[in-house]
Amino acid sequence: MLGLVFGTVFLAELGDKTQLATLLFAADRDINKWLVFAGASLALIATSAIGVLGGALISQYISERTLHTIAGVGFILIGVWTLVR
Repeated sequence: MLGLVFGTVFLAELGDKTQLATLLFAADRDINKWLVFAGASLALIATSAIGVLGGALISQYISERTLHTIAGVGFILIGVWTLVR
C-alpha cells in the first residue's frame, strides 16, 4: 500500500504548479537550497495531513464507493472544463 500511495502522489506531483514554484525558488542564487527543500517538504507534509484527516472524517459519513464516484465525476468534470476552456 505504501508503494501505491507513494507512486500515485509522486506521479501527481511531477510537473504541477507547486513543483514549478519550488523550482523557481531553488533557481534563485541567494536562497539556500536546503531551506527550499525543507519548506517544500513541510508544505507537502501539511497538505497530506489535511488530506488524510479530511478523508478519515468524511469516510465516517460517506461510503468509500460513494467517495470514489464523487472523485471520479469530479475529475471528469475538471477534464471537460479544461477541454472547453
